[in-house]
Amino acid sequence: AGAGRRVLLSTPIFYANAPPHIGHLYSALLADALHRQRGLRGASPGRLSTGTDEHGLKIQQAAAAAGVSPAGLCARVSALFREALAQAAVSFTDFVRTSEPRHRRAVEHFWAALRERGALYKGCYEGWYCTAEESFLPASQLAERRDARGHVLKVSLESGHQVHWTKEENYMFRLSEFQEPLRKWLRDNPHVISPAPFYQQVLHWLQEDLPDLSVSRERSRLQWGIPVPNDSTQTIYVWVDALVNYLSVVGYPETHGEWWPAAHHIVGKDILKFHAVYWPALLMAAGLAPPERIFVHSHWTVHGQKMSKSLGNVIDPDSCFRQYTVDGFRYFLLRQGVPERDCDYYDEKVVKLVNSELADALGGLLNRSTAPSINPSNTYPCFSESCFPKISDYGVTQTLGRASAEDYELVASVASLPLQVAGYFEGFQIYKALECIALCVKETNGFFQRHQPWKLDRKDPAEKLWLNTIIHVTLECLRVYGTLLQPVIPSTADKLLSRLSVEPEERSLSDLTFLPRYNGKPCPFEGRPLGPDTGILFHRLEKSRQSQVENESS
Repeated sequence: AGAGRRVLLSTPIFYANAPPHIGHLYSALLADALHRQRGLRGASPGRLSTGTDEHGLKIQQAAAAAGVSPAGLCARVSALFREALAQAAVSFTDFVRTSEPRHRRAVEHFWAALRERGALYKGCYEGWYCTAEESFLPASQLAERRDARGHVLKVSLESGHQVHWTKEENYMFRLSEFQEPLRKWLRDNPHVISPAPFYQQVLHWLQEDLPDLSVSRERSRLQWGIPVPNDSTQTIYVWVDALVNYLSVVGYPETHGEWWPAAHHIVGKDILKFHAVYWPALLMAAGLAPPERIFVHSHWTVHGQKMSKSLGNVIDPDSCFRQYTVDGFRYFLLRQGVPERDCDYYDEKVVKLVNSELADALGGLLNRSTAPSINPSNTYPCFSESCFPKISDYGVTQTLGRASAEDYELVASVASLPLQVAGYFEGFQIYKALECIALCVKETNGFFQRHQPWKLDRKDPAEKLWLNTIIHVTLECLRVYGTLLQPVIPSTADKLLSRLSVEPEERSLSDLTFLPRYNGKPCPFEGRPLGPDTGILFHRLEKSRQSQVENESS
């Protein structure tokens, strides 16, 4: 995707039957980091959409159990999601609620387009229905389990939720007719689904039978949803309704053409089939192009276990922000989250990572290079070419200057870092981008330690040149790291860049150049007074009391 194009990045819309947990947050942070990074690259203003999915049987049942109306439950839970995302510094531009009139209009129009183009018919549907997953499941995805009284129950193989045999007359979507068009779409666009294992998974699904899909439920069973236009006995299936949010947010059916199909969906692997099989087929059937990219991520476990209400181990984002700070927890999820496999969360892991990489390595480096004892003038000092001459071969360093072969390796690493990081963002591997930055931060600390600037005598002119050069190179490294980390830890990056006196208009990724003086070009920061000292960049975290108790008892 070129930087000049407009792109709609989307999170899934979150199901409004329960409050947000870290799995929802992870989807939103991946989307947010991509959105912020596009903006910093100077791309035309993109959009980041999120929101809540508010219809369906599960919500109807959850509201009844809580003794509130479905609309009341949705209003409350939707507000919780909005607050959690705002608290997490997710820079969303649009928040959709499927209960809004604009969304209902879009869904009704989309349904009419499917009907007019002959993609729907009325048929009798029977099968195993899972209320928890709001979907019919084939026999191959079922297992048997005994309940407490020894009765045999049918359950979903993947989730363990009970299923019930259900027979009803519904509207059916001719999904079977889209098997070949879907295969062709995937063959022609090998990068449409990333990471690659998920692309393979979808291809595999398309080798199997693709039966027609039930796209409505009897109104008598499901009142909480959008009625089928011109047939009040049926309610539009919750998944069809929810998927259309990506169109309603860009003004379908009037103005969507300005954005669609330049949509990049971020989705969890559990909803891949809906996004990579059903959604493209529905779009084709309605005369629209499939989305441009689908980025897929895996799940977060807690101490190796799946998060579930019954285990009582659902992690609430608010407590994580209080414990680790917003940037600390953002950094942990994006640094440790590998999209192609499930990742595990536990307190000590967050504390150890964030303390070592943000507080000690990055914060320590800033602290050491701006300390009054090392940098008494509190400026961005001058670089000396005689101390650090430009060379083409690392091997001949001994005779020239004072820089060692390792110093030249550091300069080469940091010079290539911006492009490397951009490539990893482009490939949906934000964790790899952060790993590269962390390695460079470590290398820069090594550089500073190696030359022991605190031992150099400022009164000796030759020593002073070298001391200033060491500080100049270190601050240049920090400026690059601060600029590259903006999409991930926005407020810490801002604090770092402000301390280095980097102006807001000097923070873009499109014109980020490292150590221009080494290449004989002027450096705009040289000689500039540093910004105000706002104290420690990132305070070390304490282990939670909970994990201390667990450690003592184990």
